[in-house]
Amino acid sequence: MNDIKSFIAYVADGNSLTAEQSEKAFDLLMTGEATSAQVAGFLMSLRVKGETVDEITGAARSMRSKMLTIKAPEGAIDVCGTGGDAKGTLNVSTATAFVVAGAGAIVAKHGNRAASSKSGASDVLGALGIGLEANVDAVEKALAENGTAFLAAPLYHSAMRHVGPTRAELGTRTIFNLLGPLSNPGKVTRQITGVFGREWVEPLAQVLKAIGHEKAWVVHGAEGLDELSISGLSYISELDQGQIRNFEIIPEMAGLERSPIEEIIGGDAAFNAKAMREMLGGKKNAYRDAVVLNSAGALIVAGLTDDLKEGAVIAAKSIDSGAALAKLDGLASYTNEETTQ
Repeated sequence: MNDIKSFIAYVADGNSLTAEQSEKAFDLLMTGEATSAQVAGFLMSLRVKGETVDEITGAARSMRSKMLTIKAPEGAIDVCGTGGDAKGTLNVSTATAFVVAGAGAIVAKHGNRAASSKSGASDVLGALGIGLEANVDAVEKALAENGTAFLAAPLYHSAMRHVGPTRAELGTRTIFNLLGPLSNPGKVTRQITGVFGREWVEPLAQVLKAIGHEKAWVVHGAEGLDELSISGLSYISELDQGQIRNFEIIPEMAGLERSPIEEIIGGDAAFNAKAMREMLGGKKNAYRDAVVLNSAGALIVAGLTDDLKEGAVIAAKSIDSGAALAKLDGLASYTNEETTQ
């Protein structure tokens, strides 16, 4: 198969692609060699058939090969979610990035503007004064000296311009909803990633293994959250040194009380930014507990602890000492020194 028409016909007939075939097909999509109708036809053929681990792996390799990269220190981690859970919660993974950085991890946070919620990572960080168009030098400096940086997806994935308009017109989930968390410009090999559906937990761990990750947690929380849930059960697939194991946790395992999801529902970027600054400033509420829980998992992925309850203690100290808030303010300073030309 050498053209997109043959790939569309093959997948539409119910056949699955190898990783190599998928990479070739996505190379065609992301270099502008497919029309909008062909992009839509191929993406929806995959969706209806059901995307496989090999197909996601090939697509991720294609996307990663075309992204602008930065130099991230060894051991850097990403804390992100697929989005798409449509719950409208406060920005948990974004706040988690600062808490984990305050505890000593190096965090290259990859993210974008909201697609299905009112406030994505870029939205809330912009409201908090983070420069979203900081150039590569400024981002690398922030990562090296402040221990945290934000990688705004549009600046690093210019090839997405060939498929972005079609995705918007489709208005429904495609494989690209899964690819963002697999395509960190810092090429981190450690990450905790939330997914919008439980059925994607283990498959994405398998993809992360295939693209060379060292350690990862892929998580899905009760009530459909793309993060660890403070309201109940969470499902985790852990990748560690090439091995994958599946397990479940509840907040009590981290020494935390449960809270209903209604207590962490957010609003627009300004609302969520205010809530994040208050929480990082020491305000104790369900939002703090949700961030502490997710930070505990992230600290395990970062190798700073191997115990969830200890991770929660470390995360709480990062907040209460002011270290987490200092990382936020430091990132604002670094990213407003220079911006892209």
